[in-house]
Amino acid sequence: MKYISVAEMRNIDIQTDAVGGVSFAQLMENAGRGIAEIILDLPDSPNSEDTILALVGPGNNGGDALVALENLAAEGWDVTAYLFKRKMKDDALVERVKKAGGKIITAQNDKDFEKLTALTTERSVFLDGLFGTGIKLPLRENAADLLGAASDALESVSWAPYIVAIDCPSGIDSDSGEAAPETIPADITVTMAAIKFGLLKLPAFELCGDIAVVDIGVTDKVPDWVSVSNFVVSEDQVAGLLPERPLSAHKGMFGTALIAAGSVNYTGAALLAGKAAYRIGAGLVTLAIPSILHSSLAGQFPETTWVLLPHKLGVVAADAASILLENLERATALLVGPGFGVEETTRDFIENLLKLKGNVNKTSGGMGFIHGAEKKKDERKVELPPLVFDADGLKLLAQIENWHGLISEPAVLTPHPGEMAVMTGLSVAEIQADRLEIAKKYAQEWGHVVVLKGAFTVIAAPNGETYTIPVASPSLARAGSGDVLAGLIVGLRAQGLNAVEAAVAGSWIHAQAGMLAGEMLGASASVLAGDILSAVPDILADLE
Repeated sequence: MKYISVAEMRNIDIQTDAVGGVSFAQLMENAGRGIAEIILDLPDSPNSEDTILALVGPGNNGGDALVALENLAAEGWDVTAYLFKRKMKDDALVERVKKAGGKIITAQNDKDFEKLTALTTERSVFLDGLFGTGIKLPLRENAADLLGAASDALESVSWAPYIVAIDCPSGIDSDSGEAAPETIPADITVTMAAIKFGLLKLPAFELCGDIAVVDIGVTDKVPDWVSVSNFVVSEDQVAGLLPERPLSAHKGMFGTALIAAGSVNYTGAALLAGKAAYRIGAGLVTLAIPSILHSSLAGQFPETTWVLLPHKLGVVAADAASILLENLERATALLVGPGFGVEETTRDFIENLLKLKGNVNKTSGGMGFIHGAEKKKDERKVELPPLVFDADGLKLLAQIENWHGLISEPAVLTPHPGEMAVMTGLSVAEIQADRLEIAKKYAQEWGHVVVLKGAFTVIAAPNGETYTIPVASPSLARAGSGDVLAGLIVGLRAQGLNAVEAAVAGSWIHAQAGMLAGEMLGASASVLAGDILSAVPDILADLE
């Protein structure tokens, strides 16, 4: 799904009318029909009646609402349009609703909103087509009063009608995500062609309910549509990325995820990441950990293999790079950093690893009968597999001069805002104020994939494309959650997904697993990282 600004959508509409072969009038017809189809698919109303009241404003959203009402009337619905600052005279759309059997009421003839209040409490669906993406805040007094009256009526009923908003709940700024206090929360927001930036920002996101996108007929003939480079990740997209698992499969088909992680203070990070890599489908997982941790972890994770690294007071030592380089032969992806700590010796380990220091010669095992002949040495060229960096690994990476140039193919970097601040020199506030653009800027500058974690995680690719995860959940705000995400990404990378694909799929699955864990436990405050990990199989099952 495309993710755009209000100005972009406005230009796309204009270009669609001018060169795209679809007129403004037809765009509205398509929008209204799409809205009606979504309403027809809603669950049965508590009062089991097909009745709808629509707030109809003066703009295009009002027009979309009227077309939707006409379509619903044709399906036997009892429809009523409540017009606000929309002239009835010579309005062909109003006349079409009348002709279809619909009722028309105007706000100017509704003293103290008495009719609005009565209708709101009687209808099974409340359609908000008052204001759209062009609204500027604050709302004018009469509009605020109207929404306030409707909101009071909605709160007074023992059962609530389904509230459907067109493009956005009225009172939301569709670029900034700001919301007027009078905004009525929707159960579902039906947006046209693409998701607007503000819908995936707070507080707007909390007011939108589910978000559905209606195809209004924009095609690839429209230049600004084709050039959109920001996207929202969908379930269908992720399902299409996951590797097939044929009946003839063996573990070698699904790669080997090598995970360099852990220290005495953060023992569990390696465990969480390793189990996540297995849960997402990697054929083999190898944990490279400070050797001092092995006795405490081995019994908890019998499915993994181990590479024991030299350590210095419980953290990975600089000379451990040579051991890891000797064990890369089978690895199809390498995760570095969860639970590492930020000691200088571990920073040196990462630098030695990237510079391939400690490379060893592999002696060939030849057979012969010539006495005294020296054994030939066959120098093995060591190359790093696809890389994922997480947590403390990112902070240490930032201390290495030209680190991004030392990595030959795009790596996946998974910073939270604090780690991104360390890597960029920006403040957390600056990063959070413009997450999408910050992630995009540095992904292009560094030449690597940036997964900027947090509410509405952004995955930014070096080519300028971004992919936003449409999830904000406190269930994910827990220590260890990032270790699970990193493990999912490296597990997918090990199975052959490219850097962007692995980051997109891993981030979406992680977010869904977090929400599911919260639902299963009944409280987001109780979710542990292990609960997120345990929910991953259920998410994968839904994707099959």
